[in-house]
Amino acid sequence: MRCLALLLPLLLVTASPLAAQETDVVRIDKRVGKLESELRAVQRKVFPGGESRYFEPEITAPAAAPAPVVGTPATAPLTDLTDRLGELERQLRTLTGQVEANQFKLRQLDEAMTKQRADVEFRLGALETGGARPATAPGTAPGTPAAPAAELPAEAPPRAPAKPASSPKAATADAAWKQAYANVTSKDWPGTEAAMTAFIADWPKSTRQTQAQYWLGRSHAERDQHAQAARAFLKVYESAPRSAQAPDSLLGLADAMFGLKKPTDACRVLGELDSAYGEKLTPAQTAEATAARKRAKCPA
Repeated sequence: MRCLALLLPLLLVTASPLAAQETDVVRIDKRVGKLESELRAVQRKVFPGGESRYFEPEITAPAAAPAPVVGTPATAPLTDLTDRLGELERQLRTLTGQVEANQFKLRQLDEAMTKQRADVEFRLGALETGGARPATAPGTAPGTPAAPAAELPAEAPPRAPAKPASSPKAATADAAWKQAYANVTSKDWPGTEAAMTAFIADWPKSTRQTQAQYWLGRSHAERDQHAQAARAFLKVYESAPRSAQAPDSLLGLADAMFGLKKPTDACRVLGELDSAYGEKLTPAQTAEATAARKRAKCPA
């Protein structure tokens, strides 16, 4: 009995650290399980398609270690947690690298689109000066000679817009629009030019400003005034790229550039049309863009 009395405190002292260790292991295991669940949620958010090229398989716990021999310290749970934490860190590094790679690609696409727009604006600026070559091209350091550009074909000087018959100014923007659009319906293109020019000047806050600018471009295009049409169409796209008239304006701009004997620029505009709107184009717009590419002999 005395021996049992002496051994009992010793057993209690020995069991206490083991119980505390088991409690720590359970608490850490819960935290690791939570981290794994959050990581899987991040994977599903970043890669919703779940394609095998991008989506890492969900974390699976390593194979269970053999049961420890009775009488030896229970280190297998700690080893398991260490392995799982290492797997979490590896997958987090992989996700971070993939996100950074995607961000880099997006920046490259944005820079390419900005360069395309700047190039179109630069060439249209040359049109506005009557074919004169500007001192420097966009992106060229000051003092560097501009790259030689093809001479623009001589065009007849723009005619002054035909003055519509004198009539009292409309009381509202809607009434003014009806009067101006009547010229479009009758295909009176000189009258359309004058009416839309007046509407743009008289009703600057109207929601139909974009439509008026588009029909101003069409009035020039219908009379083969390609330089004026190009300026009007470009203004529509730059001022209202999300408007219903923006895709048609790019089509009109491409046609104007082809009329100016600039098929390469026309192809660039059609490339901008495809990258900006793509599947949003109507069947009629897609057919018109296809015909324009063939006419300008754009590369596939």
